[in-house]
Formats: sequence, C-alpha cells, structure tokens
Amino acid sequence: MSKALYYKTKEEIELIRESSLLVGKTLAEVAKVIKPGVTTLSLDKVAYEFINDHKAVPAFLNYNGFPNSLCISVNAHVVHGIPGKYELKDGDIISVDCGVVKNKFFGDSAYTFPIGDVKPEVLNLLKITKESLYKGIEMAVAGKRLGDISEAVQAHAESHGYSVVRELVGHGIGQNLHESPEVPNYGKKGTGLKLQEGLVIAIEPMINLGKKAIIQENDGWTIRTADNLPSAHFEHTITIGKEKADILSSFEYIDQVVNKK
Repeated sequence: MSKALYYKTKEEIELIRESSLLVGKTLAEVAKVIKPGVTTLSLDKVAYEFINDHKAVPAFLNYNGFPNSLCISVNAHVVHGIPGKYELKDGDIISVDCGVVKNKFFGDSAYTFPIGDVKPEVLNLLKITKESLYKGIEMAVAGKRLGDISEAVQAHAESHGYSVVRELVGHGIGQNLHESPEVPNYGKKGTGLKLQEGLVIAIEPMINLGKKAIIQENDGWTIRTADNLPSAHFEHTITIGKEKADILSSFEYIDQVVNKK
C-alpha cells in the first residue's frame, strides 16, 4: 500500500463509480443463484463470467496469488475465503467480497447473505453490521476525521454486544485495489486524517458475534474467528462529500434479488 494520499478528480471518481456499480451488479448475479446445495466455486464462476462479459477484469484473481474472482467466507470465516467444493447449507451465512478493474480503475464491495432459515441472533448480526457500515459512511464528510468514521462503526457494533475485528481494515482505492489511507473499524472521534473531497475509500466493517480474536487458516488466506462464532462483512466504495458521502458502489441490485426470494 503506497503511503502517499491520492485525491481523485471528478472524472476519475466517475470511472471508480462505473467499476463499483459493476461490482454491485455482479453480487446481484451471484445472489440469484445462492441457495442450499450450491458450491462456493460455482458462485465464483458466475462472477468471473459476468465481469468478463462486461469488459472488465476480476480484481482479486491472482492478486498477490489469490486463486479466484471472489472471496467467499462462510459462517465463522471473516474474509478472504477461497471458493471451493463446499456446498451451502440451510442456516449458513455467506460473505461475498468482489472487486473489478475497468478502465484502469478499481471498485470493491461486499455483502453477507443469509441462506434459508438463519438463527435470529445471526440475522441480527447481519443487520447491525450493515447498519454500522452506514453509520461510518455518515461521517465521511469533508472536515471530519478518519477516526470519526472508525468510531461510528465501532460504537454501533459494540453497543449491540458485538466485537470489531482489529487486524483487517478498509482502505483507499483508485488505480490500485489498496491505497492509503487505512480505514479501521475502531477508533476515536476527532483523530486521524482530516477528510477532504476527492478521497475515495472502501469502508468495510467486519463484525463478530463472539470475541474479536481471529486466526488465519492453513491455506494462507482464509481468516476465521478464533471462537468459531459467525462473522459478518459489508463494504461500500465511497468518496468524501461536502455535505454527505457519495456511495459509488450499490446494494440496490442485490436487495432487489434478495427481496424477491
């Protein structure tokens, strides 16, 4: 991750929006086929083909050696799960993280889906994690500080008894998938970088039902909760606004599919 901050022009922001909206549409295509009995690798194939059909490239494929187009993390897996032969089961939750690069600019977004009949306490974890993302986005305004975003996410999650993963953070995004600054999901109001228009960041709360501790699996990628309790993950790519943040990615396409099911 480069240390220098790179503020984007209006034209560059529109290119990031195009990539980010394609991510939202890709996740919606994946949502159409998510059900018990489906393998995570088959979901990855859907995403790969859809991204290619739209003249873009999956951002995660071969990124630092990652073997697939999607990160798919089930139940206690937090992030960076590798798609494979695992068949989704009734009661699972599945975090699907997707990135694309189009016209040299990246988009990045993630959504956690419930599969079939999910326990109420786990559904509530999904609800609060998604809300905590939007609480953070509310703070992404020129003149505020990075710590205001971080504190808003943390306060909402912890006020409902959940814990915030510390080791994994959001990030700047543009012509690289990961740019400065890092965007933690915990922090103190009024601290950190002063936010200015032109800064584009991915905010991505990773919130655990149990304790915050995580471990890396032997595959070198998959991160799971140390206590094996479920974890949820939602992510938007946004740009700092004068009055309010501009969300460049979208859950609209996904929600249309999910609400029909």
